Amino acid sequence: MGRGRAKAKQTKVARELKYYSPQTDLSALERELHGDVGTDTRDQWSKDDDADEDDDYERWISGQR
Repeated sequence: MGRGRAKAKQTKVARELKYYSPQTDLSALERELHGDVGTDTRDQWSKDDDADEDDDYERWISGQR
């Protein structure tokens, strides 16, 4: 007993998700897809930081913590 009410609610939620279409900000989507030409995510991290992380890992796996 009680399964009918739960199933009806699930059906209602599924129907709302299927047919609801929110307003899409197409200009924001375009900016996100094109991105800034001058930025490069690889430049955000220096090579020194990566080397330090590798050194910590090497010490950890060798048991020299």
